[in-house]
This record gives sequence, C-alpha cells and structure tokens, in this order.
Amino acid sequence: MALGLVGNNLIGSIPSDVGRLKQLQGLYLHNNKSQGHIAEEVCHLSNLVELTLDDNELTGLIPEYIGYLSMLQVISLSSNTLSSTFPLSLWKMSGLLIVDVSQNSIEGEVPSDIGGLKTIVELDLSCNHFSGMIPSQLGELQNLKSLDLSNNSFLDSIPLSFAKLISLEYLDLSLNALSGTIPKSLEKLLYLKAINVSFNNLEGEIPNGGVFENSTLQSFLGNRGLCGMHILEVPTCPINNPGKQLKSKELMLKVVTPVDISSFMILLLISIWIMKRKKKGNSKDVEKVLEIRTYQLISYHEIQRATNNFDGSNLIGEGSSGSVYKGTLSSGTAMAIKVLDLENEKVCKRAFVLQFMPNGSLENLLYKEEPNLNLLQRVIVMLDVAMAIEYLHHGNVTPIVHCDVKPANVLLDEDMVAHVGDFGISKILAISKSMAHTETLGSLGYIAPVSIVRLDFRTVGLHDPKASLVASRSWYIPHVITI
Repeated sequence: MALGLVGNNLIGSIPSDVGRLKQLQGLYLHNNKSQGHIAEEVCHLSNLVELTLDDNELTGLIPEYIGYLSMLQVISLSSNTLSSTFPLSLWKMSGLLIVDVSQNSIEGEVPSDIGGLKTIVELDLSCNHFSGMIPSQLGELQNLKSLDLSNNSFLDSIPLSFAKLISLEYLDLSLNALSGTIPKSLEKLLYLKAINVSFNNLEGEIPNGGVFENSTLQSFLGNRGLCGMHILEVPTCPINNPGKQLKSKELMLKVVTPVDISSFMILLLISIWIMKRKKKGNSKDVEKVLEIRTYQLISYHEIQRATNNFDGSNLIGEGSSGSVYKGTLSSGTAMAIKVLDLENEKVCKRAFVLQFMPNGSLENLLYKEEPNLNLLQRVIVMLDVAMAIEYLHHGNVTPIVHCDVKPANVLLDEDMVAHVGDFGISKILAISKSMAHTETLGSLGYIAPVSIVRLDFRTVGLHDPKASLVASRSWYIPHVITI
C-alpha cells in the first residue's frame, strides 16, 4: 500500500493523520510546497519501506524517532531547509539502501556509527554543513555504489579505507577542505567510473591507474599542490618547465616585422609589455592551470548582505537570463553577482558570483562613453582577445568555439586586461564528430569553459561533463553556487 501525492503544489504542514495509515509501505510527498516540521506521526508508520519528502519547504530537525522505522529502505529528504544535527538513530538502520539528505542545512560530524549501514547502496550528504573528519568506517560499506560528500566542510585526509569500497561507482568529495594526498589504492576499485576531488587542499601526485587513467582536469581543479603526467593540463612532478616562457617570448619576437618605424615601435612596446606581464604573473603558467583559484563557499545570506538584499541601487545590468548586482563580500572583495531568472523549477535559485570588472565592457569604452583608449591599449586588447580565442581553439584536447565574440563580451579588469566572457552559445566540438553539438545533461543554455561538476549531475554549476577543462588568464571564470 502506498500514498503518492507528488508534484501537486500541496502547501501547509504534513497532516498528523498520516500516522493512522498503519499498513502504508510507501509515502511519496516530494515536489510539493509542504512546510513546517516533519510530522512525528510519520515515524509511527512501522511498515514504511520508502519515504520521499524531497523538494519541499520543510524546516527544523529530522525526528530522532525516524530510527523506529525498522522496515525503511529508502529515505529522501533533499532540497529542504532541514537543520541541526543528524539523528544518530538513522545511522543504525541496517536495512537502508538509499539515503539522500542533500541540499539542506544539516551540521555536525558524521559519526562512526555510519558503518552500521551495511546494505546501503547510495549515500548523498552533499550541500550541507557537515564538518570534521570523514569517518574511516565508511570503508566498511561494501555495497555502496554512489557516495557524494561534496560541498561541505570536511577536513583532514581522504580515508585509506575507501579502498575497501569494492562496489563503488561514483565518488564526489569536491568543495571541502580535505588535505593530504589522493590514496593510490583507489586505483584498485574496479567499478569506479567517476571521481571528483576538486576544490580542496590536496597535494602530491595524481594516481594514473584505474579511474584516474581517463580522468580530466575538471576532477582536480582548485587543488594547488596536485601534479601528474597522465593528464595533459596538469604539471608534472616536480613542476619544472622553464622552456615555455622562453618559447612564448621567441614567438612574439617573430611577429615584429619592420614595415615602417612606427609599426615597429608599437610592436616592440607590445612585446616588452607582454614579457613583463608574463614575468610578473605567468612564470608558473602550468601550475596556475591546475590551481585556477580555490574559491570560498558563499552562502545565500552572504549574497543578500553583499547586495543589501538585492537593492536596486546595486543593480548594474539586466539580461534575458537574469540580473547582475554589484556586491562587496565581508572580506572586502568586490564581486559581480548574476542571479539567474530561468523558468525551470530545478534552477530557480541559482547565481553566478564573478570577478567584478571595474572597467566594464569594451563596447562601453568604444561606443557608449567618451573614447579613452589609445592606440597601444587597443592593440593590447586585441592581443588579449586573440590569445584567449586561440587558446580556446587549440589549447585543449576538445576545442571550444565561442560563437559570439563581440565588444560587449570583452570585459576589462582594473589593470585593463581583457577577459573574454559570456559563453552563452558556446559549442563543445567533439573530436569524433564532424559537426558542432552541445551536450549538457541538464544544461540551462550556459556552457562555461570552466565549471564545477557534481557527479550526480544535479550540479551546482552548469557543465558539460565530457569537456576537458583548462584555464586561461583571459577567460572570465564564474564561481557557480546554489542559493
């Protein structure tokens, strides 16, 4: 016997009368607008096998009494506003197969009791406030196929016991504060298809066997100390590539052609300027490809505070997909915050937090304001754009075509360095196919060359999971978050 009221926009709290349905085996109330606490009466349904309350507006604690549901196999509470700590009774429910509490505000440490979930197949704790060490007892869950701990505050190293997860197929540890090395023993997990450890503090050599053999840069972004040889975009161990900078200088010198004295002087000045900038900022280009930048996690409340609750005085632009606000984070960093306004229930609360470009777009400087770019500055902007586009086309295994390069999409930072942005109609060109195509698995029309990937494809970023991702100083790279 089951009760299914899925996607009916039901409002109000879950009625206590539901506890009278003693023979109920399935309760499916997901995708509604239910509010308030999870009714304690739900915990009296002793025959309940499946409970799905995800995608509602539930608040408060997960009842401790939920551990009384001895028959329960599936519990999904994701995409609510549940808070406080996790009930210890749930970790002791040995019959559970699927636990999904992602995208809530649950905090605290994951206890060692989690090792009691002997039959569990899928565990998703992502997008919460869990902290502390990842318990080594997770390695005892030998039936586990999917483990997602991303977007939390887990510390310390990746447990060596993960090598015992013999059934594991998907592992996402991204967006935490993990340190140490990636255990080489993970190479031996025969069924592991995808791994993501991006945006942590990991270091050392990336293993090159097993799942790592076909991994791309997107799985390791934001870790300053990682290195390896089998991924083209990752520096070797140790990092030592003095020839690249010299090669770039030689290439620039070949451009100088003595057509006349004025053009020669312009090109000479440009060459000197580029060499200085490379010495100053790009002496470790290969290392920066991997590092990019380890972004802090930014909460919705921080964005509200930074924009004064999205006050109109902070509005700096509007487009077809949303509005852009200028905001100042608590650290004093000025950011541009684009709040998406898409008619899609899965992305109604998404935002991009981008580097603020104080000098605006090239279009404004050329046409909408009094022109103040001299000849040298214009040529330098042209070179910045040309190098960025050349890198998109030829700097990666998978070429990326922008398809909409125009002055409005060229943004200038405080140092007047041009950044190519707005990849709204970018196409990823697969090497094995003759025509351009876009493959996004839930894309919303935005395909950035650098994205944050979630292994369950309900990503906090908008991505193409097949694209090998690389970094360039002239790309305008957003930090994508879920509000």
